[in-house]
Amino acid sequence: IRMTTLFLKSEGQPLRTAMKDAGLSGPKLAAMTRALDPKGKGVSPAAIGRLTGQGKTSRDRARHRTARLIAEALNAPLEGLFLMPSVSTDTVERSTPHGDADPR
Repeated sequence: IRMTTLFLKSEGQPLRTAMKDAGLSGPKLAAMTRALDPKGKGVSPAAIGRLTGQGKTSRDRARHRTARLIAEALNAPLEGLFLMPSVSTDTVERSTPHGDADPR
């Protein structure tokens, strides 16, 4: 199963703003994602730090599961924090005549 990767909007500013508005630090947000996750894993404080950071170790993308848990914990719409993919790669692959890769 391939996981969709979502990119942060505006270099993560909406995520940082949503956390500030909710009065949540990275560790508190991580604890909330753990409580929401049916598997009980949640998102680590380190991963949240990388997504909200602005330095060399910051990241601009997250797996769909990670993004969904963060948005749910913040009670924010996923599309408000992350860019939504415009086309599913699965759809593109299935739309070729025989499911073959694009020859280009």
